[in-house]
Amino acid sequence: MSTITAIRSRIRETRDAHGAKTALERELASYSSESDLDDLHAILDRYSDRETAQIRRILAAQRIR
Repeated sequence: MSTITAIRSRIRETRDAHGAKTALERELASYSSESDLDDLHAILDRYSDRETAQIRRILAAQRIR
């Protein structure tokens, strides 16, 4: 794989990851009531911190705003 192709591939992957994160942030923003957030945290507690780290970071950042 040429250097240019590798760079283009990396840029595409980064763009795709950013788009997915933005979509997840938008979706998680719809959970705004205490009841919704309690339910969501109960679901997250069923999974490891490693699996839910990104979601937990997004929720924490949204709480600050």
